[in-house]
Amino acid sequence: MTTQHVITVQPQFLAGQRPGQWQTGLMDCCSDCGVCLCGTFCFPCLGCQVAGAMNECCLCGTSVAMRALYRKTPGSLGSICSDFCTAMCCSPCSLCQLKRDINRRRQMGIFW
Repeated sequence: MTTQHVITVQPQFLAGQRPGQWQTGLMDCCSDCGVCLCGTFCFPCLGCQVAGAMNECCLCGTSVAMRALYRKTPGSLGSICSDFCTAMCCSPCSLCQLKRDINRRRQMGIFW
């Protein structure tokens, strides 16, 4: 006997956003002040939240590899070179952008 799967949530997209783009800019701290404050004052905690959301080791949350892994999963969001430069030059902003993107994609129903 086969079971039928019922779709209860349809993926949603915000106007002007595509799945392969970052949902917020690198310096867009005002779009989610809670994430920005967490990234500023408790960077390791935010790294663990990001890693947990992606089912990875907590120690990996702030790495270039985590950003590259995230970029690969939902679509093309840049390159490994841009991941490296962003994570090395502005680690807190890079991690906050990643967390904001995860939060937004969850709201739209397009994040695993």
